[in-house]
Amino acid sequence: MRQYQPVGFQQRSLTTNLGQMVYSVPDPSFYPPANSEAVPLVFLHSLGGGSSAYEWSKVYPSFAGTHQVIAPDLIGWGDSAHPKIRYEPADYLNLIKLLLKQVAASPAWVVASSLTAALTIRLAIQEPQLFQGLFLVSPSGYRDFREDYRQQTSSQLVSLPGLDRLIYAVGAANEWAVRNFLEQFLFADSSRLSQEIVSAYLASALKPNAEYAALASLRGDLCFDLAEYMGQLTVPTILVWGSQSRFSPSQQGKRLADLNPNVIQGFHIVSRTGVLPHLENPASVTGLLSSYLATVKS
Repeated sequence: MRQYQPVGFQQRSLTTNLGQMVYSVPDPSFYPPANSEAVPLVFLHSLGGGSSAYEWSKVYPSFAGTHQVIAPDLIGWGDSAHPKIRYEPADYLNLIKLLLKQVAASPAWVVASSLTAALTIRLAIQEPQLFQGLFLVSPSGYRDFREDYRQQTSSQLVSLPGLDRLIYAVGAANEWAVRNFLEQFLFADSSRLSQEIVSAYLASALKPNAEYAALASLRGDLCFDLAEYMGQLTVPTILVWGSQSRFSPSQQGKRLADLNPNVIQGFHIVSRTGVLPHLENPASVTGLLSSYLATVKS
């Protein structure tokens, strides 16, 4: 959201079939424009309650002088449109493809996390010409190796009409719920959780109709078995995991990496971090990304 946007960035928007998708780019009056041959570097946030481009805001400013940085709020999240629809994987595959074709305009490095990272793998299989490389944090389809998230009680409860909105209001759309979720499930060290992070997630969660995209994620509407796709990937890829990631542990990440060892060119674990190492320890993730951008070859 604009109020949590890093200094030196400005918002633009892209028209999609689901409404306006807002994205952040460096302000040329603050950052000298990157070389015209600079590689686009696209940062995609995860798809959980309160998510937005803020998730990567402690990392992407470091690349504003060397790359064409693009950080969108995907449709249904942050400052972008929140249509009242039943979201499906195809919606996000099409949105990311449109962003890469119309805004990045040349093969891009894409940085993504969690379920969005898994969807990006699927798109890279379909449209490899849009990508120069992938830097993915804890990619998971949440049905990987046939371990189906939809069998969990939380998924089944939010599938009940009427109860889903109540669960969102109580469990996601208030400050206590946001802080508790970040502390208990996303961060390994709660002392790293600032008020700013809580406020940014809460602001996104409170957007009108924000529950539609969030509940699609909670119900498991966007889930799939990523293991069925990994062997088809041809785009050079780096995988990063928080050592204490709860929803998708690093052991599962290594299993995914082993399905395509020739394409997975790095697997790195960030110690003492959870699901969001790029928010919990942004300096480490920034360093890793910088190193791989300089060394990974297509």
